Amino acid sequence: MTGAPPLECLIVGGGPAGLMAAIYLARFRRSVCVVDAGASRAALIPRSHNVPGFVHGLSGTELIERMSAQLDDLAVVRVEAEVTALQRHRCGFEATWNGRVHQAATVVLACGIVDTHPPFAEWRAAVADGLLRYCPICDAFEAAGRRIGVVGPLDRAAGKALFLRGYARDVTLLATGADDPKAATSELSEAGVGIVFAPDLCLTRREGGVGADFADGRTAQFDIVYPAMGAEVRSQLATALGADHASDGHLKVDDHQRTSIEGLYGIGDVVTDLHQISVAFGHAANAACTIHNSLPRRLA
Repeated sequence: MTGAPPLECLIVGGGPAGLMAAIYLARFRRSVCVVDAGASRAALIPRSHNVPGFVHGLSGTELIERMSAQLDDLAVVRVEAEVTALQRHRCGFEATWNGRVHQAATVVLACGIVDTHPPFAEWRAAVADGLLRYCPICDAFEAAGRRIGVVGPLDRAAGKALFLRGYARDVTLLATGADDPKAATSELSEAGVGIVFAPDLCLTRREGGVGADFADGRTAQFDIVYPAMGAEVRSQLATALGADHASDGHLKVDDHQRTSIEGLYGIGDVVTDLHQISVAFGHAANAACTIHNSLPRRLA
């Protein structure tokens, strides 16, 4: 794109949030490009039942394929690459990918997060088979009545374990550490959540579920395991520009998805820990409409 007119909007990230923003902007007849590094968290979803209109659910890859087909019909440019640098420019911004610099009036960051995975060598296959799940809000309904393990530091995993206790009687928190064990264990015990302190835990696939091996030789087995070990927020492009952000890296945005940097927007998981496709869609629509209204009027 070097030498070409500046884009009206560059979208960094090709998951549900980024693709939805691109669909809106393309239908507003704005010049837009989606640059995606190919690591969408949504692509790992084996089946989502929270997307309206899909009675029996659909996989994350199918959702992305369907949205990508919409963009193909709208002739939106999509590039498989990683944006390695972003800086201010008189036209708005300059972004670098594939060793070349590209200009854009506005930028939408839909970079998402990278989960911290538990000690599980086969985690990716376990996710595909529904044995390892990261979002109880998304799929606890399907986990009802199962033997559930929740893995993570006690203070971080307690809330997830308590939420899941509303769907299953057999919930065990496999605590890899704790900030304040007394405060957390009391509420968990009252709710009937089992607690096992397991700083040296190892998870493996076993017939019918997931096996947990502890350093002292004990073992346990679960139908489903939910990690609660945190995540890396992919907000570095924005924070390098000085954008306001929370201590965990989530970008701070206003009610139109605008960051503290003029012309720079954040949508989806990069701004919230409510990791929901519907939330990403709402962010995308909001940001796209605001961007369209902020750009010079387009006349037919």
